[in-house]
Amino acid sequence: MNNVINVIAVIAITLSSLLFSSAQAAENNYKLGYISDELFIYMHAGPGTNYRILGTIIAGAKIEITGAEDNGYSEIIDNKNRATWVESKYITTQAGLRFVVTELKEKIATSSNVTSQLDSAVNELKNKVNLLTNDKKKLSAELKQLTQTLTKTRTKIKDQDTNIKKQWFFNGALVLGIGLILGLILPKLFTRRSGSMQSWS
Repeated sequence: MNNVINVIAVIAITLSSLLFSSAQAAENNYKLGYISDELFIYMHAGPGTNYRILGTIIAGAKIEITGAEDNGYSEIIDNKNRATWVESKYITTQAGLRFVVTELKEKIATSSNVTSQLDSAVNELKNKVNLLTNDKKKLSAELKQLTQTLTKTRTKIKDQDTNIKKQWFFNGALVLGIGLILGLILPKLFTRRSGSMQSWS
């Protein structure tokens, strides 16, 4: 009979504790917390070892702290959204080593992504620089070829101009020579003809 009464009393206390926890959870804003870096700890239905064990919670687990404390225990909401009690000494507001490592891994992954993006951007810029360098080399070669062609063309024009001047000089000299010859010969021919005509008459 006493055992039955004890069992009923434990059940009643557990139910009242759960109802109290639910009511308090509805009223309070929970604070983010973590289980400190122990291997694992037991979760109880109430604030003490005399309450039923609801299970265990692993080290570094993220929890919500309701703010209710009693007998060295604190009420929490675990990652399965259950209201339960654990010893207050195992609760901390600082992230456990597991979360710190996870966060660092995420930061490293993010940094790696940023580094990859920067590497891609650098490679793209290098490719653009190489293309521009090749274009510059092609343009320089074309400019050199055009410069050589222009130099040859100027030389040809200069030679042609010189040849034209020589031709004009030669033609002028030829005309002058012919003029001199005609100027010297024609008067003599006319003189001879005049003399011969006078002699006939």
